[in-house]
Amino acid sequence: MKSRTVSELLSQDITFPEVDIKGWVRTFRANRFIALNDGSTLNNIQCVVDFENFDEALLKRVTTGAAIHIKGELVESQGKGQKVEIQVKDLAVLGDSDPDSYPIQPKKHSFEFLRENAHLRTRTNTFSAIMRLRSSLSFAIHKYFNENGFYYMHTPIITGSDAEGAGEMFKVSNLDSKNPPLNKEGNIDYSKDFFGKETNLTVSGQLEAETYAMSLGKVYTFGPTFRAENSNTSRHLAEFWMIEPEVAFMDLAGNMDLAEDFMKSVIKHILDNNREDLEFLDKRLQDEDKTKPQAERNEMTLIEKLNFVTNNNFKRVSYTEAIDILRNCKPNKKKKFKYLINEWGTDLQSEHERFLVEKHFKCPVILFDYPANIKAFYMRLNDDGKTVRAMDILFPGIGEIVGGAQREERLDVLKQRMAAIDIPEEDLWWYLDLRKYGTAVHSGFGLGFERLVMFATGMGNIRDVIPFPRTPQNAEF
Repeated sequence: MKSRTVSELLSQDITFPEVDIKGWVRTFRANRFIALNDGSTLNNIQCVVDFENFDEALLKRVTTGAAIHIKGELVESQGKGQKVEIQVKDLAVLGDSDPDSYPIQPKKHSFEFLRENAHLRTRTNTFSAIMRLRSSLSFAIHKYFNENGFYYMHTPIITGSDAEGAGEMFKVSNLDSKNPPLNKEGNIDYSKDFFGKETNLTVSGQLEAETYAMSLGKVYTFGPTFRAENSNTSRHLAEFWMIEPEVAFMDLAGNMDLAEDFMKSVIKHILDNNREDLEFLDKRLQDEDKTKPQAERNEMTLIEKLNFVTNNNFKRVSYTEAIDILRNCKPNKKKKFKYLINEWGTDLQSEHERFLVEKHFKCPVILFDYPANIKAFYMRLNDDGKTVRAMDILFPGIGEIVGGAQREERLDVLKQRMAAIDIPEEDLWWYLDLRKYGTAVHSGFGLGFERLVMFATGMGNIRDVIPFPRTPQNAEF
């Protein structure tokens, strides 16, 4: 007999004389009612045991967290809360769970406690819902690009270049850390290292993706990236996942079109396919809001926020126009912003981005044409010499979620930009080659996957939307 999932059985409108199911015990009440969950759905299926027909020693092993195998009859439920239940005919314990030491008891646990038990936290409703949504979003991303003619490429995790120019990278080396070889200047001689040069874990696959876009036309990456920023905030991870499409012959306007369509598509996918999990997380968020002061509560529910993205056209606003709006707005004039906007050239903070989205335009916003000195060297310089063809997408509750640009396709300008921030041409000779041999307008953007999962689940800490978070002083599991 084929084993069924809890999700399959709960979706049935008919009864079955024989069903076979495996899962983990959530609760066992009155020596009679087993709440069984197998991860396929938020909901448990009730399994009713006639304890007089089962060995008492066996039933004592049916504890929270135990893995069990049940055979029985799917019948119409006699109680409230579920349409069907299983009348248990045969029960086997596949894996015991010590009730005195099992951490995930049927009670409310703090997120901090669950992070300490990240290997078991998906046995709670909140984290099983988050991880099902994470999986669904991942599928939707691949599906979107596949249906739109993109090729999926795997960019290297080990790199000799710093795509962002930030310098906060993890070194990769097999030199003797206690006695490394030194060169004539007394510095570490990386020519003796495994790769013959200094290498790091990548912060982005963008530069390599550009090389493939300039031959395959449309490509995207979706892989792990790393940043050695010593930050313990709720928005930073040392290891995270990035989605980075790159498209040849596409300008900034086309890039904005692509990013808007992409974001709407993946969010619509979970609205259509993960309603149960979204409604559960929506209620969790609303219950949490009730405990906060009015000023700190969310103005939109989780599902309203997702619909806000899919149902609105994204407003396109130049950085210069946004600065004028922010400089003259009430929160800035009354000094309610933590970071006041006084002059053109200021890098925007989350509070400014959220004001533009939530208060001023009341729709998602795409800011474009940023000052060159606050953006990366590879972004296409505008004719004014002051701004670059960069764009950021701003969402409610989170601020910036996507960052992208039209890339600098002119060899002479790119060399000047690199020289200005001391990037040696020999480090990126292959990147410059793209501008020597068949250069063309091209564009792309980056989306931090965990930022997207945070937005889609309403979670406030990025450590709660990745299976095993890597942060300063924390590489557990």
